[in-house]
Amino acid sequence: MALVPDYPIKTARLRLRPFTRGDVDAVYDYRRRDDVALYLFDVALSRDECALAVRQRISQVALAREGDKIILAVEHKDDKNLIGEVSLIWRSQEARQVELGWIFHPDWQGQGFASEAGEVLLNLAFEAGDMHRATARCGTNNVTSWRLMERLGMRREAHFREHKLFKGKWDEEYVYAILRREWRLSRQQEQSVPINRA
Repeated sequence: MALVPDYPIKTARLRLRPFTRGDVDAVYDYRRRDDVALYLFDVALSRDECALAVRQRISQVALAREGDKIILAVEHKDDKNLIGEVSLIWRSQEARQVELGWIFHPDWQGQGFASEAGEVLLNLAFEAGDMHRATARCGTNNVTSWRLMERLGMRREAHFREHKLFKGKWDEEYVYAILRREWRLSRQQEQSVPINRA
């Protein structure tokens, strides 16, 4: 089943939309930073490298076959600032599994924007995409990222110790996951919580 979302996707504070050529400077603003590259497979990128990355992302807007990616710009709804990006990668067509990812500008972290965008990814995966399982992974020292996974209702399923070399050092990685039935149950429970109006 192909997943071709209707863009932009709006939340209370965000617009998730395909990248455009005009996004290069905004992407360069966070991808040039060493504190952002620290947890990524890439090193800090030059402006030319960002331009190439944006060109690639422009067409990554649907899942038609295994290996396809949806990579979206995350824009603040009020001021139109591009504050980061999120990704959904179709890892297994047979097992209906996707992997989530995100990169946010440090100036916009700690305000719940990644959680808001992550909910959109899970909704795309489990509702429109009819996926069975969603995973995400990060280095064990990337506390911000694995706490986000936990806020999204994902559970830690693995801790890979020194499983590969990453930027010249042994890598420690957490893998998190959530099943569609677990995600739907958590949403039902959230909706059934009574509101205290006192």
